[in-house]
Amino acid sequence: MPHSRHISVPLAAASVIALALTGCTSQPVESDETDATAPATSEYPLTIDNCGTEITIDGAPQRIVTIKSSTAELLLALGLEERLVGVAALDGPLPDETEVDIVSDSVPGQEAVLALEPDFVFAGWESNFSAEGAGERERLEEFGVETYVAPAACKRDGYMPDPLTFEFVFDSIAEAGVIFDAREAADELLTEQRAALESVEPVDDAPSALWYSSGRATPYVGAGIGSPQMIMDAAGLDNIFADIDDSWSSVSWETVVAANPEVIVLVDSDWNTAESKIAVLEENPATAALDAVREGRYVVLPFAATEAGVRNVEAVTSAVEQLRELGW
Repeated sequence: MPHSRHISVPLAAASVIALALTGCTSQPVESDETDATAPATSEYPLTIDNCGTEITIDGAPQRIVTIKSSTAELLLALGLEERLVGVAALDGPLPDETEVDIVSDSVPGQEAVLALEPDFVFAGWESNFSAEGAGERERLEEFGVETYVAPAACKRDGYMPDPLTFEFVFDSIAEAGVIFDAREAADELLTEQRAALESVEPVDDAPSALWYSSGRATPYVGAGIGSPQMIMDAAGLDNIFADIDDSWSSVSWETVVAANPEVIVLVDSDWNTAESKIAVLEENPATAALDAVREGRYVVLPFAATEAGVRNVEAVTSAVEQLRELGW
């Protein structure tokens, strides 16, 4: 039987891509690691179907704005810090010694984006591109700014990953390597990521788990086809809401109580900390009686590591380490 312990710790191949992507499928184009004849640099122009919007990239973007941590962290991992003219809407701190201009704590407006004179905006969510947000994609293109949404965030039918898998995440990294002419860096990153994932040994007995993202009166939880499910699967957890066909979903506390999960995964952010979620669970008499709450069986993951991106393998590793300390 697992012992009780409350843990709150932070987480510390683009080999070949088919680049005639006009009319391509919804998925990032899969890499072919067996073709040693692939050029080390990208060939432009590139035409890509991104979430149903066709974009043409005439050359490697040089002045890039990112929105959301997942996009900024990917470009930093590819060694492209010098090309970042601004980052916005971060979900957590960037790696130490990163020197980039944080232009806004939230999604910047179009005027603020254009003031940075970017040639490319890389967004973590489709909703970042709107008249109320960074600007509509068509409008930004009129100003000579190309736009790109992280493929895992596509919501349109035929484009939304169902389910999200690590192969999809890895293919997205490979595609970014091609877009930004950083194919060798993407190859190295993917080699590291695949090796780290392969080294993970999921916990035994598949403990049932609630992925608690946010919400007080109504909990917002990890559902069955997005990054929460992908991370829980890799760690060996049995998601109590795996049957919901969405990435995240609102549920009722009654359903949580009825499921009585053995473990609760808490997503930690500055604006919605793991400690605040624990307080919610302990203040509600019904959830306070859950075994996981009474015994402090929590796994804490940083928000920025839980959206599809370069930190998902790290999230799996941390989850497994915390589960081991809880006795699994």
